Amino acid sequence: MITVHHLENSRSQRVLWMLEELGLPYAIKRYERNKATMLAPPELKAVHPLGKSPVIDHDAGDGARVIAETGAIAEYLVELADGRLGSPPHRDAALRYRFFLHYAEGSMMPPLLLNLVLRRIPLLGKRIVKRIQPMIDVHLDYVEAELAGRPWFAGDAMTAADIMMSFPLEAARARGGLNASRPHTIAWLDKVHARPAYQAALAKGGPYAYA
Repeated sequence: MITVHHLENSRSQRVLWMLEELGLPYAIKRYERNKATMLAPPELKAVHPLGKSPVIDHDAGDGARVIAETGAIAEYLVELADGRLGSPPHRDAALRYRFFLHYAEGSMMPPLLLNLVLRRIPLLGKRIVKRIQPMIDVHLDYVEAELAGRPWFAGDAMTAADIMMSFPLEAARARGGLNASRPHTIAWLDKVHARPAYQAALAKGGPYAYA
């Protein structure tokens, strides 16, 4: 059984969605953020030394495994599901799959996270946020151009790369300037949110501000 250590309003919502898409059985252990700091509770450190979410534990019969980091979890689940939602066979599509699987957290999410943190700083934070927005816009323009040419990030079918890209784009829609001026990206998000597996993950995971 796979157990998802699920922190409210966090990247771990993508793991629930992916498990629903793959039809793999799982259980959820929920954690709430500290209301003052919005950080994960210390109980998560008992699961993994970093004390972060998402993290899963899986007793596969050949030993228990604890896996952290969303991208690593996504790759593990693809392997577990015999390649479903994994890399397309065509080389160019496979390269796009690999790129967006890592681009989501490696390049797009950092300025969005910085934007969130600085917004909480009175006066000075708002001034600095104006300097960060052009950095975010570069990513949003890039994503819009990519989605103008195909329905999903890697190609004609949804993959784990799309699941990885959902969180930064939801965050961008909530607080990073993503709006109707980038119609292909908005249409992609609406398509994601309409998927039955996404809706099932929301129902099981609880409130999620970016949906």
